[in-house]
Amino acid sequence: MKLTFTGIVSLGLIFSSSLFVFAQNRNASFSGTVERVWEDGFQLKTDSRSLSVDSYSVCGDKTPQHIQVGDQVTVTGELEILEFDAFSIIKNNNTKVCQS
Repeated sequence: MKLTFTGIVSLGLIFSSSLFVFAQNRNASFSGTVERVWEDGFQLKTDSRSLSVDSYSVCGDKTPQHIQVGDQVTVTGELEILEFDAFSIIKNNNTKVCQS
């Protein structure tokens, strides 16, 4: 019985840790310089990493009309396995990208 209780507690801790990491990733924010742009995303260079940002939910397929290489932006959103899903994009002059 002790092993079963220990196993249940261990699974609970693992599950709780997973939820914590998931919650952290849902509200992430990164600032940096745009290195490359394509129809529904861009590459963002921060101080410590380079992120592939999916901007489809913000700009659709019109990202190049609003973001250019060299722009300084801050993105908020969700860090996925291979890319960052942007919920908002703000240029360094505090204007929201692709939103009126």
